[in-house]
Amino acid sequence: MTLIKSISGIRGTVGGRPGYNLTPVDIVKFTYAYAQRLKSKAPKAADGRYKVVVGRDARLSGEMVAGLVCSTLVGCGVDVIDAGLASTPTTEMAVILSGADGGIIITASHNPMQWNALKLLNDKGEFLSAAEGQSILDCAESGEFDFSEVTALGSIVKHDFTQEHLDKVLALPDVDLPAIKKAGFKVVVDAINSVGGIIMPELLRQLGVECIKLNCTPDGCFAHNPEPLPANLKDLSDAVVKEGADLGISVDPDVDRLAFICENGEPFVEEYTLVSVADYLLEQAVKRGEKSLSTVSNLSSSRALRDVTEKHGGKYYPAAVGEVNVTTKMHEVGALIGGEGNGGVIYPAIHAGRDAMVGTALFLSKLAHSGIKVSELKKTYPAYAIVKRRIDLSDSALIEKILLAMKKHFEKEQINDIDGVKIDFEAERKWVHLRRSNTEPIIRVYAEAPTEEAAAALADEVVALANSLIA
Repeated sequence: MTLIKSISGIRGTVGGRPGYNLTPVDIVKFTYAYAQRLKSKAPKAADGRYKVVVGRDARLSGEMVAGLVCSTLVGCGVDVIDAGLASTPTTEMAVILSGADGGIIITASHNPMQWNALKLLNDKGEFLSAAEGQSILDCAESGEFDFSEVTALGSIVKHDFTQEHLDKVLALPDVDLPAIKKAGFKVVVDAINSVGGIIMPELLRQLGVECIKLNCTPDGCFAHNPEPLPANLKDLSDAVVKEGADLGISVDPDVDRLAFICENGEPFVEEYTLVSVADYLLEQAVKRGEKSLSTVSNLSSSRALRDVTEKHGGKYYPAAVGEVNVTTKMHEVGALIGGEGNGGVIYPAIHAGRDAMVGTALFLSKLAHSGIKVSELKKTYPAYAIVKRRIDLSDSALIEKILLAMKKHFEKEQINDIDGVKIDFEAERKWVHLRRSNTEPIIRVYAEAPTEEAAAALADEVVALANSLIA
């Protein structure tokens, strides 16, 4: 597997031949380039020094990668706050809480345990812009390195930000702690044996929720495929039913994605994590007479968020795929809530990043207010199904030809081309989104409709049309 380099960082497998994985050399190069980006800015501190937070998930290579990252930053004259085992949102919050100039998260998110990655943050605890990310890629590839003199090396201090993060979550006005405690919820948590096993049970304890732990030992030995999809959560579903729990909660290894299991063992569906939290926040905002009722999600996320937003009199805005694109749009429109359909809840009242702890606390508040079971809550939302397909190409040059042809073929429908081509069939409440892969010559196809059959038919129609163009 070739090392994947993008504006958001680098990602690859650990171990094996150089050039086909994430090596110590790659880690040092990209960390150095990140430090140089900091030095291109006017220093914040009076003494002219820079400060960076480093946090990691529990995967097996994490300690090794963290050692290289921290030592490289020190060699660049940067002071390090080592947050140790910390979720992605905790590391993002740590940048804000410590007044740091940036942060590096060591996690490959939902990828299997042999993967690892560096995710790079700015001084707001948010992912870098495309231009900033590209400048780091260019610097890393230049091969020019200039480390600090021995008298100007950085330092390392360790600091656990877990409780400070939880304090901020619990202090959110719409987290109704008394209502949650009164409801007496019992919850099963599957934390995939990563850092969610540290922070999620503690969050639930402080919310007054009975927590049954599943795969909560943070040793990096992932108990199953770490992506929180229904196919990977059978043990969690079984445990919810066996324990008579009110719901199940699944997080990915770095705890920025969140999925629920209903009390009957059925999936709440990852797309509806954001929908349900947005519904609650919009409901509360309307009661307070607030006027800012906008929401944002990426183009490949469910239409259900738009439906719920408009039900409350708000306005929905689409964004290109990628967390940084969603947060940029949220800042632009002053969104109340946003995120991604993969279970990523972004609530800017606390910070502009996907946060499973925030999503959990707000969802439990919604559930406590509703007084109904999770399966019953699910039925209150518009029913949609999303299917995924791909168009394999021999030449990436064909991608643009196909996307242009799709725009022409469906020109009578609503077209959005900010990220590939999305075609919205408003009357039939369905859409299809085609976007290029960043790593291989394929077009990813996502389709949504009120039924899985209708969504599949639409996706298959588009794939067949594309194949006819290149036959």
